[in-house]
Amino acid sequence: MSRTSLQCRECKKEYETAFKYICEDCFGPLDVKYNFSRVSKEAFSNREHNYWRYFEFLPIEDKSNIVSIGAGMTPLIKADKLGKKLGLKNLYIKNDSVNPTFSFKDRPAGVAISKAKEFGLSAVGCASTGNLASATAAHAAKGGFPCHIFAPSDIEMAKITQALSYGANYIAVDGTYDDANRIAAQIGDSKGIGIVNINMRSHYVEGSKTLAFEVAEQLDWQVPDQLIVPVGSGAMLNAICKGFEELQTVSLLGNVTNMHMIAAQPHGCAPIVDAFKKKSKDVTPVENPDTIAKSLAIGDPGDGRYVLKRLQQYNGFAEECNNEEILDAILLLAQTEGIFTEPAGGVSISVLQKMVEQGKIDTNDKVVCYVTGNGLKATESIMEGLQKPKVLKANVAEVSAVVN
Repeated sequence: MSRTSLQCRECKKEYETAFKYICEDCFGPLDVKYNFSRVSKEAFSNREHNYWRYFEFLPIEDKSNIVSIGAGMTPLIKADKLGKKLGLKNLYIKNDSVNPTFSFKDRPAGVAISKAKEFGLSAVGCASTGNLASATAAHAAKGGFPCHIFAPSDIEMAKITQALSYGANYIAVDGTYDDANRIAAQIGDSKGIGIVNINMRSHYVEGSKTLAFEVAEQLDWQVPDQLIVPVGSGAMLNAICKGFEELQTVSLLGNVTNMHMIAAQPHGCAPIVDAFKKKSKDVTPVENPDTIAKSLAIGDPGDGRYVLKRLQQYNGFAEECNNEEILDAILLLAQTEGIFTEPAGGVSISVLQKMVEQGKIDTNDKVVCYVTGNGLKATESIMEGLQKPKVLKANVAEVSAVVN
């Protein structure tokens, strides 16, 4: 008997696991459903130090199909110095900027590429704002797949360089992420290519659940009070909720209903925040995103509606921050905790600050803030907020004058 099936998120119709992602009856998205067996906390004590340690909760039937580059089990840092500045006694930073391709996207990409191998697909690809391009290309290289990347032409050069270095066929689209996504969807379906975040999305999003599993295990199987999640498509926030719920289902965690989910978006591309503040159930797309947080510049978020449902379910909030606030937050995190994040992580930290200022987070709350990508991927935009170093002659007296 298969460990998994697919179930429509809307009408709940079930399907056998297959290379499909949309319900035939109502066109709703399909989610992976598991036949869980009991797992004890002790079972994890001697397992591999990456996210495949949670194999029972991931949609691969046969371990021989796993394509791994060692991602996951990233640090959960007790951020005492930053916490003190913000007035928080129990602040934790989940630092996913240290994954092999330097973002959380290694999690969903690795699961999707492994599933492509299990399905026997001949090629893979993705639509990307940058981080997923690198993660998909790296896993495709490891798994021996041809890889096709569809991305807006104006993303950070470091991300383009990284994806190209893995040998991907990189298609730079003169348009927005949503344009690249539309083209990738049509080409993936017509050519039978596994586009990880489109026609393999049901399995792909399961990788992001491991951000819940690791935090729970690193907190000694305690449920956080507040979780701040940067939001682009919304898939990660939804998956984190699903992850905590599955841990409760198998009795690894207690009641998760008291968690508060906080969605963080950048001003200039904050359609979910706009909908939340208007108390609307519908997300109005942003046609031309304008933000330095390019990895969150998804104007038409695929899981936007479901993020709003999660915020309601978990008594959460949604907040935005502007470019200046993002850059300030990047420097605040770097100069207190020694963590250098790209603008998406700056969005998390900035929104964390705002939630504290608005009284939405209490001093003693156990707070987890997700930092999802590395600052080295976006140095051009970050450098704009920094003072350029002054060049001095190689002269001890001259240099000594500026060293206090």
